[in-house]
Amino acid sequence: MSKPIQAINRYKADLREMFFLLFEQFRLQDLLGKDPFEAWGEEEIRQSLSGCYRWVREVTGPLNVVGDTQGCRIEDGRVKTPDGFKDAWQKLFEAGWKTMGADPEHGGAGAPYSVTVLIEELCSGANTSFTTYPGLAFGVGEVVAAFGTPEQKHLYCARLFDGRWAGTMCLTEPHAGSDVGSARTVARKNGDGSYALSGTKCFITGGDQDLTENIIPLVLARVEGAPPGTKGLTLFIVPRIRPDADGALGALNDVVLGSIEHKMGINGSSTCLLNFGESGGCIGWPVGGEEKINQGMPQMFKMMNGARIGVGIQGLAVASSAYLNALEYARERRQGASITHWKDATAPRVPILEHADVRRMLLDMKARVEGIRALALKLTHHQDTVRSLAGKDEKAAAYHQGQVDLLVPLVKAYGSDQGFRVCETAIQTYGGAGYTRDYPVEQYCRDSKIFSIYEGTNHIQAMDLVGRKLGQAGGANLQAYLGDILAFVGKNRDDAVLGPAVKRLALAQEAVAGSAMRLLMWFQTGNLSLVPLAANRFLEMMSELTVAWLLLEGAAIAQAKQKDVAPEHPDHAFYVGKIHAAIFYARNVLPAVAFKAELLGDEDKSPLEIPDAAFATT
Repeated sequence: MSKPIQAINRYKADLREMFFLLFEQFRLQDLLGKDPFEAWGEEEIRQSLSGCYRWVREVTGPLNVVGDTQGCRIEDGRVKTPDGFKDAWQKLFEAGWKTMGADPEHGGAGAPYSVTVLIEELCSGANTSFTTYPGLAFGVGEVVAAFGTPEQKHLYCARLFDGRWAGTMCLTEPHAGSDVGSARTVARKNGDGSYALSGTKCFITGGDQDLTENIIPLVLARVEGAPPGTKGLTLFIVPRIRPDADGALGALNDVVLGSIEHKMGINGSSTCLLNFGESGGCIGWPVGGEEKINQGMPQMFKMMNGARIGVGIQGLAVASSAYLNALEYARERRQGASITHWKDATAPRVPILEHADVRRMLLDMKARVEGIRALALKLTHHQDTVRSLAGKDEKAAAYHQGQVDLLVPLVKAYGSDQGFRVCETAIQTYGGAGYTRDYPVEQYCRDSKIFSIYEGTNHIQAMDLVGRKLGQAGGANLQAYLGDILAFVGKNRDDAVLGPAVKRLALAQEAVAGSAMRLLMWFQTGNLSLVPLAANRFLEMMSELTVAWLLLEGAAIAQAKQKDVAPEHPDHAFYVGKIHAAIFYARNVLPAVAFKAELLGDEDKSPLEIPDAAFATT
């Protein structure tokens, strides 16, 4: 008989850092207590985040290693999720964590996005695999709420938001990968507003599970006679079990589980291949009805944008816990003597936190984690401000929405790339112990690799940034972003402590602005082959510039606050940490932005010029 898996919580979070961003750096309280956040105050938010942290440590955190070890399996043609997941699903929706951000019309609490994204961090960090299931249900609910017919909203939204039903999105196909426009799934009109679907979709997160009585996939398919490419795709609601108008479940809908993937990480999340219409009995309904035929991609991007932000948060979430676990280990693990006694074989062993390279790794992780979180909260603060300005100041709302659009690819790509790298550094901090399953960081590293791949690979994010976002509003969004950084530089460049770092920020801002103009020139002169070669590097440059700016902004606030706090108070050390993290990032990461701009200027085409046969002769 196999030994039962020990359920133990290893998740750690830093609520003090979250509260700093919400209420000291971005001053969310200025939006609270009035439309559309009249039900929310600072104390309610503090209690909600503290309560969620306790909940995930007690309920989903202990299941993280269970899900990783057991994984998902197929029994009698259905996915069986790891032990405890079904019970956790019920407790999640009873606690209301997933519905905090939903519209009160659909049973939600209407919380600011800045709060719900931190709730998402807590849930994802505690158990990434489990959180994929409710995350997709919420996303499907948002799409139907935004674009569905009144009948579709009535039937699906409340059931998706309250956890009775789950959802997923079905975009890619085995032959297509990221080339969504080459989808072959076909929809044939039935004559009653429904369509018969046939085709296969792969890499479907939560495509099948045993957590809910029904699953509602959103499926991209091509109606017969539709144009080729993405312009000819329609988004269909294709329930696993067909409900009647009142939600009572009827017949199976010929949505058949083909297989599940056996993955490097997120093993508790079922990644499925689904076959639609194997027996000719799969029926779907266009989201929004007949008027929305061929509008699938714009509708799907409602879900995709939220999912891309969510993936950046996943990267942040596991990276934060990896860092905090590594910090705890470094404080407790004694190994080696102090460098001041390196020749003395009898010198006492010291905590590895005292070793210079360990301190370097820890400060590097701290700066990246706090910087990514600040980047995400900058985006959500813009988004919350858009909601608060609706119908009041359209010009200001347009500025904030433009900044949201600009930052989405940064949050997704930089958050996921750096999340993986922080987990890698955490393993290195532990040394050999970190490579074992005795500690959580090896799982964090495996789980986090997928983040740079799904919901659009990070190269897709980079191409979205340089190909679409930089030129939006005639370039006004980019100019406003660059102007915001310059305003900060002007205010802080002569600061006695932060001034040198702020001057580095100014140089990086110039490098990004110049590189953006270079990209525009390549577009205008037809030198398009250079754009995909440079896109990832430019996104990284812009992300590092933004993170440095926000870390230094936080450091300036911390520096002012520190003066009013007694040295023995915990906040004093907290503020000192903010200052050191910002200066470290500005000294050790930010200077690379100008160098990368020089590399863009070299216009290197080596990857294009090397003959195919020259990559290897075997």
